[in-house]
Amino acid sequence: MLTQIKGLHHVTSMAADARTNNRFFTDVLGLRRVKKTVNFDSPDVYHLYYGDETGAPGTVMTYFPFPDMGRGRPGTGEVGTAVFSVPEGSLGFWSDRLSKRGVTGLRTEETFGEKRLNFAGPDGDGFALVEVRDDNRPVWTANDVSEDHAIRGFHSVAMRLRDEGATAELLTFMGYETLESRDGVTRLIVPGGNGAGIVDLETMPNIQRGLQGAGSVHHVAFSVENREKQLELRKALMDTGYHVTPVIDRDYFWAIYFRTPGGVLFEIATNEPGFDRDEDTAHLGEALKLPQQHKHLRPILEQHLQKLED
Repeated sequence: MLTQIKGLHHVTSMAADARTNNRFFTDVLGLRRVKKTVNFDSPDVYHLYYGDETGAPGTVMTYFPFPDMGRGRPGTGEVGTAVFSVPEGSLGFWSDRLSKRGVTGLRTEETFGEKRLNFAGPDGDGFALVEVRDDNRPVWTANDVSEDHAIRGFHSVAMRLRDEGATAELLTFMGYETLESRDGVTRLIVPGGNGAGIVDLETMPNIQRGLQGAGSVHHVAFSVENREKQLELRKALMDTGYHVTPVIDRDYFWAIYFRTPGGVLFEIATNEPGFDRDEDTAHLGEALKLPQQHKHLRPILEQHLQKLED
C-alpha cells in the first residue's frame, strides 16, 4: 500500500459557456475564482479554477468552457458526482438559496448516515452538498454566504462503473481503505487525508458508457505533497503495469495522468507551487494568466476570450 496520496487535489470538468460557469461557482456557490488562465492544448479556451481563499488542494473545481459545446451523456466510466462539504445544519440554507437561483435537480437524501442535497450545474453537472461535522478547513465567504454555511472544499467524488473491482483494487493500492458498501456503492477513504479523502464507487452494470461533453468530468486529480512523492507514486504505478504520462508542468502544480480500468482518467498533482506563484493571495483569479508558451498570444486572446463579468 502506498502512502503518498492525501485525498483529492481538484476535479476538472467541461462547460459550454464561460460566463455562466463563472457566475454559478462564484455568485451561486460562493466559491472564489482563484485562477483565470487558458487550456494548455487549446489556448483559445479558458481554464477556470474555483476554490477557497488560496485554492488549497482538496477545494478546487476547475473547468474548460468550450463555447457552445454539446452536453455529455451520463454513463459509466466517469465521475458522476462531485460532492462538497458544508457545516452541519446548513442544508436548509442551501436548498433555499439554490431554489431561488433557479438551480435544478434539487433532492435531499441521507447516504452513509450523512445528510445530502443533490443538485445540477448549468450543464447538467452532478453535484451534491453533504453536512460534515467539524470540517475546520478555512473558508472563503462571499456573495451572502456566511462562514456558518460556506463550502469547506470537497467531501468526495462518486465514480460510475460497470464493475468496481479493478478500480477498488487500484485505490487500495493507492492507499485508500474500504469503509463500507451499501446499495451498490462502495465507500473508500484515505487515512489522515486533507479533508477531501472519500471516493464512492457506484456499480452500474446495465448502464451505457458515458460520452463526454459539457457537464462531464474530464478527470479527477489526487493530491501529493511534492514532486518527490509524485515520482515515487509514478514508479509504483508503472511497476504495477499502468501507463503513466511523464511529469507535466501545469504552472500551479506538477501533474501525471493515467487511465483507470473503469475508464476514469486519474491525475496525480503536487501541492506545490500553488496558485500564488504568479499572483498575490489578495488578487487571485483577477488577471488573465498565460502559460509561457502562450504568452505571445495575449493581444489575440484578450480580444477573443469571453468577458466573465460586466
